[in-house]
Amino acid sequence: MPTTPPASLTPFLTDAHLPLWEQADAFATGETAARVERMEAAPHQVERKLPQTMAKLGWFGITIPAEYGGMGAGHVARTILIHRLAVVSAAAAAILQAGLIPIGALCHWGTPEQKAQWLPRAAEGSALLSIAVTEPHTGGHIGGIETIAVPTGNGQWVISGEKLHIGNSHLAGLHVVVARTAPADTTASKALTAFLVEHDRKGVSLAPHRARLGLHGFSAGHLILDRVRVPAMAMLGDLGQGLHVAQSSSIVYGRPNLTALSLGLHEAFVSTTATWLSARPRYGAHLADLPVVRDRLGAMQARLQQASCTGYHAVHLLDRGLPCDSILIGAKHTGHELAAATGRDAMELHGAHALDGDYALQRLFRDVQHTYAPAGTGEFQRIHLANTALGTPTTDWSQQLTALPSAAARGQPTAA
Repeated sequence: MPTTPPASLTPFLTDAHLPLWEQADAFATGETAARVERMEAAPHQVERKLPQTMAKLGWFGITIPAEYGGMGAGHVARTILIHRLAVVSAAAAAILQAGLIPIGALCHWGTPEQKAQWLPRAAEGSALLSIAVTEPHTGGHIGGIETIAVPTGNGQWVISGEKLHIGNSHLAGLHVVVARTAPADTTASKALTAFLVEHDRKGVSLAPHRARLGLHGFSAGHLILDRVRVPAMAMLGDLGQGLHVAQSSSIVYGRPNLTALSLGLHEAFVSTTATWLSARPRYGAHLADLPVVRDRLGAMQARLQQASCTGYHAVHLLDRGLPCDSILIGAKHTGHELAAATGRDAMELHGAHALDGDYALQRLFRDVQHTYAPAGTGEFQRIHLANTALGTPTTDWSQQLTALPSAAARGQPTAA
């Protein structure tokens, strides 16, 4: 059922955030919940209705400035949308969050002409975006990208390569593709360039959508680029800035988005388990009345509260233009680790019932596995955090990127 934000989030929310929270809850418990069973029953199909409805609500434009038709509501606002959706359907939340990462890249790195062409379409949802970085052989190792872009000498580039695990691959009308534009011995900070590639350009194709362990209905597919020609004006950022485009988008958008996704799943683990324990008879009472069970449930609630405050604190700082890369990284790491631990407790407290295919807990447990690797594995996050502890942090993108002119920074976010 629709909820109100917990008191612990009061420092991070304004009164104007509450309508957005209510709107997201209503959509999640209404239209989204009605699609979950269908999505689970058809893992080989891409969900298309929910993104269309979210687009009509203006949610893909949540961080797009108003001058381009967006809501300009800021980073806390996008966290609210992803978080509340993920409580009901992590797959639906994944569709939204995956579309917001390349939009962030376009907002920060696009030319005025690129923004004018694509941001209004992204804001209204007529053109969804993807960001294509990960590859079949090198995974998420950006420095190992094998996709190449070669200049033709007549103002065009030819791109060839393959990208894998691309969020919204089968929905996107525009892909942000990061390719190698310098010799192999060039450092990654200068060797890569980002390009805007329309989905219907000659040479662009997609492998058929395949069912995954979880997030049924979410498309994370295989993008193939076979000598795709794009004009020089399709370059996003300058030549050699592809690593910066990818890294900044991952830190400022990808990590907070995955944090919100983990948080929604975490909340669902706790509420599902509390409901089950309260209704399960045992020794003349219920499982929830047993001290040993309450101890486990209390640990789950403590983790949820920690993850919630950490996640919202991070994007609260981001909305205010403060340097917070380390906080964003830590929130993503903490969010997943705590949600996964609570998921394990939930499975154990449910006993054999947790294994029933038609029970929600199995879906939640499968879905939470998808929040570990994207935007950096736990090991990768801890290396960055160690650098912070040693006083040698890497580039602080939250400080370097120009803050979006968001209504949230003025305390006035609005729901569509």
